Amino acid sequence: MKDSIANLVRSNIKHLQPYQSARRIGGDGNILLNANECPIPVVFKTNLTLFNRYPECQPKSLISFYSNYVGLSSSQILVTRGADEGIELLIKAFCNPRKDAIICCPPTYDMYAINASISNVETKEIPVFHDTWQIDLDNIQRNLDKVKLIYICNPNNPTGNIILKQDIINLLDKTLGSSLVVIDEAYIEFSSENSMVELLKDHPNLIILRTLSKAFALAGIRCGFTLAHKEIINILNKVISPYPIPTIVTDIAIQALSKSGIKNMKDRVSTLNLNRHWLVNELHQISWVKKIFNSHANYVLVKFHMFEQIFQHLWNKGIILRNQNHKVYLKKCLRISIGSYSECLRLIEEIKILSNK
Repeated sequence: MKDSIANLVRSNIKHLQPYQSARRIGGDGNILLNANECPIPVVFKTNLTLFNRYPECQPKSLISFYSNYVGLSSSQILVTRGADEGIELLIKAFCNPRKDAIICCPPTYDMYAINASISNVETKEIPVFHDTWQIDLDNIQRNLDKVKLIYICNPNNPTGNIILKQDIINLLDKTLGSSLVVIDEAYIEFSSENSMVELLKDHPNLIILRTLSKAFALAGIRCGFTLAHKEIINILNKVISPYPIPTIVTDIAIQALSKSGIKNMKDRVSTLNLNRHWLVNELHQISWVKKIFNSHANYVLVKFHMFEQIFQHLWNKGIILRNQNHKVYLKKCLRISIGSYSECLRLIEEIKILSNK
């Protein structure tokens, strides 16, 4: 039976390595600093009691609230199951299997390439410059043949840096009429002045991905948004599933996007940015720390002299980090999500205990 099932599986799926999400990797811990989640929980209440009817495919009320928040027309917004669904829908809508390609710029978020692999679409990996983490515009331009989508994470995960705005504008100009440029702004609330939303009005080949999972502290409801020109949103509406956004998700998301909800989000962002600055200052004083990369998000990438010992020691103590050692340019690097002050303090204490042994 096992062999017969294996013979039915698509060849590109048979050997696919699935995305190793934080929960899939596991770790028996109570300080989870491996998924870039918000450590400050938000309590929501709902008066909804009836769930026997399907929800709207695209809830108008939620789109209206996000439209007000981001300053775009409702026709430029698609609601998705996290930003992840936006990544998938774009490949589904614009890329022909075994014919077209995408570009991504490692080290970056793995789901761009994994979604392409699932759809039997080629991924061209154009690494960023090692010394600056900036995109290699010339190399991208030399590899645009067959490319329909270019994915750029900004701030980039896991490096935490901001991509130069002028580089993105130049890329948009070079690819107009041939490729779509997708800017993943999952972490943009932690550096809101660096958003590329204002570029949408002049660049029809720009697409922006957003989420409520990070700064809005709503990773558990899986709610994201794709922002683009109306023509692109209309195409994505053709391929999205019939009822993607549960009624209760809409209710909670609207609460988060209310005036008070947005204020609370900004307060959390301020707190976490302060925690990041404190954590970075403390890490600079530890001898086992080789390099700390500048971050504009709710995580920081750190290169350690003894990264395996540190990772395992913290793991055993219930402090779970994300190992990045396997990625290009990231040997001996660990990504640390910014936790609460008490979680950051505990992390530093444990690293000091190990480094002083």
